[in-house]
Amino acid sequence: VQLQASGGGLVQAGGSLRLSCAASGRTFSNYLMGWFRQAPGKEHEFVAAINRGGGSTNYADSVKGRFTISRDNAKNTVSLQMNSLKPGDTAVYYCAARWDIELHFDARKYDYWGQGTLVTVSS
Repeated sequence: VQLQASGGGLVQAGGSLRLSCAASGRTFSNYLMGWFRQAPGKEHEFVAAINRGGGSTNYADSVKGRFTISRDNAKNTVSLQMNSLKPGDTAVYYCAARWDIELHFDARKYDYWGQGTLVTVSS
C-alpha cells in the first residue's frame, strides 16, 4: 500500500491542524493505521493508531485528549485532528500501515510508511 501524508504547517501554540493520509494500492480496510512523529535527533514516537474498522483507537499519553485519529474506508484515508498544539508537538508526522487486526504502538511492526509532513508549533 502507498501512503501520502499532507496537512502539516506552521501553527501557534494552542492552535489546531488536521493531517490526512491517503492510501492506494491495496484494500485499505485490511490495514491497521498509525500516526508517528519524529522530532530532530529523536526516534519515531507513537502518536495514535486505529484498527481496521475504526472502532478501536489508542493514543500516546502525551496527546490523549488533544488529538483524534479517524479513518474513512470508503475514501481510503486516515486523519489526525490535532488541537491545543504545543511546541513539544513539533515534528515530522508520518502515517503508517500494517496488515493486522490488533493495535500496535511499535514503529518496527509497521510495514508501510508515508513520506512525512512537517508540523511546527511556535510558542
